[in-house]
Amino acid sequence: MAEAGINEAQTAAAPPAQDTTDGFHLVIEALKLNDIDTIFGLVGIPITDLARLAQAEGMRFIGFRHEQNAGNAAAVAGYMTKKPGVCLTVSAPGFLNGLTALANATTNCFPMILISGSSEREIVDLQQGDYEEMDQLNAAKPYAKAAYRVLHAEDIGIGIARAIRAAVSGRPGGVYLDLPARLLAQTIEAAKGRQSLVKVVDAAPRQIPAPDTVERALDVLRTAKRPLILLGKGAAYAQADAPIRALIEKTGIPYLPMSMAKGLLPDTHEQSASAARSFVLAESDAVLLIGARLNWLLSHGKGKTWGAPARKRFIQVDIAPTEIDSNVAIEAPVIGDIGSCVEALLEGLGSDFPKPPAEWLDAIAQRKAQNLSKMAATLAKNPAPMNFHSALRAIRDVLKTRPEVNVVNEGANTLDYARSIIDMAQPRKRFDSGTWGIMGIGMGFAIGAAVTSGTQVVAIEGDSAFGFSGMELETICRYDLPVCTIVFNNNGVYRGTDVNPTGGPDVAPTVFVKNARYDRMMEAFGGTGRHATTPEELTAALAEAIASGKPTLINAVIDESAGTESGRLTNLNPQSAATKK
Repeated sequence: MAEAGINEAQTAAAPPAQDTTDGFHLVIEALKLNDIDTIFGLVGIPITDLARLAQAEGMRFIGFRHEQNAGNAAAVAGYMTKKPGVCLTVSAPGFLNGLTALANATTNCFPMILISGSSEREIVDLQQGDYEEMDQLNAAKPYAKAAYRVLHAEDIGIGIARAIRAAVSGRPGGVYLDLPARLLAQTIEAAKGRQSLVKVVDAAPRQIPAPDTVERALDVLRTAKRPLILLGKGAAYAQADAPIRALIEKTGIPYLPMSMAKGLLPDTHEQSASAARSFVLAESDAVLLIGARLNWLLSHGKGKTWGAPARKRFIQVDIAPTEIDSNVAIEAPVIGDIGSCVEALLEGLGSDFPKPPAEWLDAIAQRKAQNLSKMAATLAKNPAPMNFHSALRAIRDVLKTRPEVNVVNEGANTLDYARSIIDMAQPRKRFDSGTWGIMGIGMGFAIGAAVTSGTQVVAIEGDSAFGFSGMELETICRYDLPVCTIVFNNNGVYRGTDVNPTGGPDVAPTVFVKNARYDRMMEAFGGTGRHATTPEELTAALAEAIASGKPTLINAVIDESAGTESGRLTNLNPQSAATKK
């Protein structure tokens, strides 16, 4: 798509005359003015020269093989830094590829800006058949927090400022910024251009909760017999780590982290109820939600997950008032930014705040001990070939000595088991499929995390999930990133044992090529490939990869019958009577 069509030289970023500037330079200057130093993307008409200029002006441009993966990298960079990650794409198909990542960023509340070149407005409106003609602005609107188009060079500064503020203020999300090709080549007086740039001030201002709402929330906690604190990824994004920990430890209330909130407190913390998740959700009588939504991941706050039919009392800390009562009645909404809300709750505790009853804490401790004992027995087994538990035990044994490592995780069974087996000790170190539960985030998130943090990433991938973004191994090698990808290879989606019921030549819909060697893909791009068939081989290969800091892929051979259909989401995947087993 990037090589055909109009002559790109028509919009090339030639150095402007001494007393003028152009759209290319103004876009880069506006981004740099707002401390954005990295762009993720894929070049082509009409934005290739924009990427070249960004690099020439000292910005980092990370070029991908597919726009969706570039967008995922930008999104996770936004989550890690609280600054919008920027993804740059070409028009039409390139924009649409990036739009998937933009929609996912909006759903996950990650600040991200998708910038795409586009056809001229008048040609699109008359549907005159331009190269890659598409009404991208209106296509983006339903899937973004905000969408803007800039038509005049003097408005570039305002356009980027609005995009930044929209992405990070209130509930963060994805923003689309449309830059028609003609805009980039527009010239204006250099002085006027400089004056048009905007340095965003206080893009995400604090929102202080009302005192009466804080007191109402504390009253609910004071009278609770079985209180629980539930941490969502919004709590991790807020970077209010110290106040959140202080609130949990001073109240003595057990807490349960959602998967991307793991590490806000170490998973080994004595108040962690992760090992008794089902028990505490069902038996608690009051739940304080911090940066968590009662969506499908929490059974919408209803049903048998939440125990007896007697109504549970909910306290919800959220920056968006419209989130309150979205599924069940919220008795004590606390509206504001998480840092301010948690600090206000801390200040209101007082010295006489009651600790949770011993009966509740003892019941949780007993259930944790039972479940941990069962898990330990399962992990101690050493089947041949490996199953998910034995392979994840091997990975866990390495990662528990390296708490600074970023962990990316996706797949059905691979995700389900890993989040309960691999403990996290530091915040914002675990990245997974999130609110939408989608697959394909793996290599984009891994690259974004490596570029943003400069530290080691381990991507634990199901073989199906890896297939969505596997070509980005070349990107990892090209930039020599410290990413170790572990592919759990069981020959198919969920498992590799299904058969074609007709006996025909086509394999079953869930089956891949048997005994594929993903490690040799990495070797083809100059990285290191490893093939592991035992936990010992997997442990050794992972330790070596982390020590080297070099691009590595470990092909971890898993029993092809070990997987479960849809992982733990079988209730979302109805089967016909003919296919039920």
